[in-house]
Amino acid sequence: MPIYEYECQSCGHELEKIQRMSDAHLTDCPDCGKSSLRRKVSAAGFRLKGGGWYETDFKKGGKKNVHDSGSKSKPSSTTGSSASNSD
Repeated sequence: MPIYEYECQSCGHELEKIQRMSDAHLTDCPDCGKSSLRRKVSAAGFRLKGGGWYETDFKKGGKKNVHDSGSKSKPSSTTGSSASNSD
């Protein structure tokens, strides 16, 4: 469900409301009680909720994980190292 932003034309109060697209627009301000709420035009927001979302799903090129961007990367271990071979 989309998150809509509203602003009261009378008192300037702003709020966000999760609503279905088919729901009626809010009209009454919760602060002043007047019927002067107007829905603002804003960027569409969404949440990646639940399992099955991977950090590589929406990456292009060599972009790194935002969470790991500040940490130093460790050198990867090479496969077939001498430690795995025992005589």
